[in-house]
This record gives sequence, structure tokens and C-alpha cells, in this order.
Amino acid sequence: MIVAGMRVGVRDTAAALGEGGRVTGVCAQERVTRVRGGPTPDGFPNEALDLLLQRAGRTRADLGRIALVDGGGGSVEPGGAQPLTDHFAHACTAHLTSPFASSTIVICDHHAPGVSVWTGRDGIVAPAPCQWTGPGFVDVYSRCAAMAGFTGEAADQRFEALARLRPDARDARIDALLRLDGDALLVEPSFDRVVGECFAAGRAAGDPRGAATAAALQGRIGDLLLAFLEDVRRRIGGDRLCVGGNLFYHSAINSRIRLEAVFGDVFVPVDPGDAGLAVGAVLHALGAPPAPASPFLGPSYSAEEAKEVLDNCKLQYAWETDDRVISAAVDALRQGRLVGWFDDAMEWGPRALGARSILASPSSPYVLENLNRFLKHRDPWRGYALSGLQAAVAGHFDGPASAPFMECDYRPRDRETFRHVLPSREAAVRVHTVSEGGLPRFTRLLEAFGDATGLPFLVNTSFNGFHEPSVCSPRDAVRVFYGSGLDLLVLNQFVLRK
Repeated sequence: MIVAGMRVGVRDTAAALGEGGRVTGVCAQERVTRVRGGPTPDGFPNEALDLLLQRAGRTRADLGRIALVDGGGGSVEPGGAQPLTDHFAHACTAHLTSPFASSTIVICDHHAPGVSVWTGRDGIVAPAPCQWTGPGFVDVYSRCAAMAGFTGEAADQRFEALARLRPDARDARIDALLRLDGDALLVEPSFDRVVGECFAAGRAAGDPRGAATAAALQGRIGDLLLAFLEDVRRRIGGDRLCVGGNLFYHSAINSRIRLEAVFGDVFVPVDPGDAGLAVGAVLHALGAPPAPASPFLGPSYSAEEAKEVLDNCKLQYAWETDDRVISAAVDALRQGRLVGWFDDAMEWGPRALGARSILASPSSPYVLENLNRFLKHRDPWRGYALSGLQAAVAGHFDGPASAPFMECDYRPRDRETFRHVLPSREAAVRVHTVSEGGLPRFTRLLEAFGDATGLPFLVNTSFNGFHEPSVCSPRDAVRVFYGSGLDLLVLNQFVLRK
């Protein structure tokens, strides 16, 4: 029986397919419609579902069951739908894609009640005692982002990037404004006034003078989250924690809960946010036990399909062996070029893990300017993530043991080595640790770049155009390549140059 899971609503809609007790495909609606956030007239990710079915050689007639998160309007055929709440689906995604047979689960999200606690045992997710009241951690985080001057869909992301410039900054005035009282986060009435005064020197959005205040606010939220986790462990016990919800998009938060080890093992799913809910819906409907899910479950395209696109667009290209593809990419990267990298099945999470990536050398003197000013049109102080072989990450950085989904922040031990990718002298950097579970060709690329330069790391950001979601298909990749400042495109085994 094929099961479909759908996260429906106004934004961040997604579809997933499952069969035989496992997830077989995941795709966010925005990757298909090419509109960030993926809004649809009826709230259903129909295009994403149809693409997954088409890539699997199936149709809607093959669906035996559909599980929905946040129902909304519209209709789905066939078979009807099983509605699930957001927090329950988050808990299912977190626990059922983890390596833990049993775990405590904590969800921190914008959706009410803001914070919830669950237990996972033998594939059964059940609520645990927690009567959260008032604003949740994510609500306060977004409030801080707004006070820093950030607005729009990427406000929290920009706030986190600002805080990453001064990750150790603290402020006693801010610490006094937020406190935890059981299952409630209390905000002092003077919060807006005091935080406004703290931001006064760098109030305008995009002014890095506000970095210390942003870091102090993020640090205080982290303090209180850790205190809450300590209380949860006292109440429920256990040594394994799964987390879900939009709060855990923030790599600084994830690093703290791993490094400070309130729980011995902590799992952050591939996509802890709303688009990841489709996966929890599928696994719940399948009655599946917990098992790690590959981050590469999006649509994949054959060499024949890629060639058809290239020929249809009347483009010049070269078909190369794997060795020559990697050699061409390494040569371009060593010259300071920007490389679009398209390989195998698309990532289903929010971060580029080597399937749909834009890559650059961390030793290029102009890497941040090229990415921020010319390619991404971002604030000039924004930093970018690094992908690196796991053994090399352990040798060059302080941080968690691994971050296979680019979900944690790290501190370089030798800042001079990574000076070109650090937007400030104190900045932390998000890192993607690549081991045997990564894509083989991307792993070989890191190895080859390391052999050539002595540093098996690459700057890695999502393969997308300005204000677009990551590319999904070969046609998307070609369009972004020719409409942006990219210098080289690796499209499976095809190489395109400008």
C-alpha cells in the first residue's frame, strides 16, 4: 500500500510518499512551483504529490491512504484523509526518523501550544505531561528578530546570522527580561523598551553593530530552553531526546543542546520545520518503527533526462567521466569560481547537502563578496556554511561530534585558515559533516579538493536564484546557471561553462 502524507495550508506545504514501512519520496511544493513558501489556491501541495508519483511511476489511483497535517479546504482523491495536529506530526517526524527505539520528544513551534512534550516508544508517539501557557520559545525568537529590524519570511534566519557574528556576547540587562516559570516563558513588561535601547547603536536591519545584542538574546533563549529540558528530563527520564519545530532550524540552538548534554543523545531531523510534517504523517500512517531517513528523498533525474533538457535548450556541454567531472570542479574552485552542483536525488530538508548546491573555495579572498553581493543579494555581513569530511571537521573545529544535516554551529580552531569565510573575527560557522552516509560523488569531490589544497572543505549554499527556492529539476538548474553569476555547472555527468 502506498501512503501519502501532505502538509497543507497557506505556506510551507509539502508531500511525501511511503511504502513498506519507510519513506520513499519527499518534496516541498515550492520546489515544483518555484515560488518560495509554496502557496497554492486550495492549500494542497498537489504539484509536489503528482511529481513524486510520476517519478515513482505511479498515479493517484495507486494511493491507499492519505494523512493530512492542518487539513484546510479542498479535497484529495482517493480514499479520504486522516487529519493530524501540527505538534503530533512534528513529534512523529522527530521520533520516527531518528535512530532511537525510545525517546523523549520536545516540540517548539509557532503553532499552539508553542511547546509540547511527547514520548516515543516502539513507534508509538504519545503526549507527556506539559501544560505550556503563553508565548513559546519560537514566538520570543521572532519577536527579537522584529526588534532587530528584520521583517519578512527570512527574518528569523537573518537574526540568527547576525547573532552568529558575536556568538559569545551576553548582557545582564537582557538576562533579566526573560525567565522560565514551570511550563511558561515569562517576558518582562519592559522587554521592548530595554531591547530597543540595546539595539539603538545598530537598530537598522543589516547593521552588524547589533550583533552583540542579537547574540545575547539568542543566548538567553538558549539558557531557558536548556532549563526547560532539564525539567523535562527530571519529569520523564530517559537519555535520548528528539526535537522538532521551527526553533530547531537554528544551528546555534542545536549546538547548545548537544554540547551541554542535558540528554546524552540528541536527534534533530532533516527538516524540523513545517515542510517536514509530511514525513511524520506518512510514517504515522504506515505504523512504522523508528529508523533513520535519508536526506536525499527528493526527485532524481536520469542522464537521459538531463541531456534532453540541454539539447532542447541548444546548449554546449561536455559529458565527462566521474573523475573528469570532479577534476573540472576542483580546477574551477581553486581559481575562485562559483560552481553549481546538481547530483542524484534532491535534498528534502532546507539545507544543501551536496545534491543541489552552489560551491566555492573557502580560500578564495572574495568568496563572501561574490556570494552576498552578486549571487544571493544578501547582507554583506552574512556568512555561509562549510561542508567538510568528518575527520577533518574534528581536526579543525570545536563543536558537536557530527552534523550530517548541516544543523549545528562550530568554532574554527585556527581562524586564519578560514579567515575568508568568517564575516567577523569572532564568528561561528555552520558546518555539514560528510561521512560514509553522504553522496558518493560529493564525498569524492571533497576528498579531491582536500588532496589539491590540503583543506577538504567547501563553502556550500543552496542552489537557487535570487528569492527562489532550491532548484529541483535539470531545467531549473540550467535557468539559474545562465541567470546568475555562476561560472561552472555540473549537472550529473554533464559540465557546462560560460
